[in-house]
Amino acid sequence: MLRIGILYPLHSAEDDYPAMAARLEPRVEVRVVHTDAVDLHTVEDCRRTGDWAQLGPGAAALRTPGVDVCMWACTSGSFVYGLAGAEEQARQLGSFLGVPASSTSLSFVNSIQALGITRVAVAATYPEELATEFVGFLGEGGIQVVHLGSLGIWTAVEVGEVGGEEVIDFVRANDHAGAEAILVPDTALHTVAFLSALDSAVGKPVLTANQVTMWEALRLGGRVRRQSGFGHLFAAAEDVVGERE
Repeated sequence: MLRIGILYPLHSAEDDYPAMAARLEPRVEVRVVHTDAVDLHTVEDCRRTGDWAQLGPGAAALRTPGVDVCMWACTSGSFVYGLAGAEEQARQLGSFLGVPASSTSLSFVNSIQALGITRVAVAATYPEELATEFVGFLGEGGIQVVHLGSLGIWTAVEVGEVGGEEVIDFVRANDHAGAEAILVPDTALHTVAFLSALDSAVGKPVLTANQVTMWEALRLGGRVRRQSGFGHLFAAAEDVVGERE
């Protein structure tokens, strides 16, 4: 069974990961380790959240149980470093643990490329200044953002309390005719229970942070398969099955 290590800042929507793992075919094992963070969505605080001083102890906690793949499940704590910085962050994690590693921000870029799209809308829970940093990060990855919407929420705790209907309404309100997909970039937001409903609400792929993080983990582990109930990203996936079962 593929063992996925999830480094997750503080507590909010981390239960999305074991919930998704239990429904995947075949099932995978998820080990969530919480890292320290400043629960405030400013650029400066997100940089502190993604610093190795915060990630290192979490990564060390994954060494004893052992994992096959490691994901830094924090979008803002990776994109604030820019594309090259996020790649270096993942490289450092992977080198430390001796396994493939990535982050939610890199997962967005890789999943968008896998779908063959280049123009997106962003429906961000963050304050506008932080959301704009995500737009710049996507641009470095060759992805054009044709619309940006922001809820302006300052803490992950508050984001974790946003309900499904509100998320669907927010995504629908930030659809754009020129967007081939809509991105919802905060791992503090619960979305796994209603991924298909998000796609149906706008008639196009909706990529959420926890969804793409798991997709990336499966990709790195050679275990991407078509799955139902997890939105267009998984329904359209090309089977990439490695030796590990």
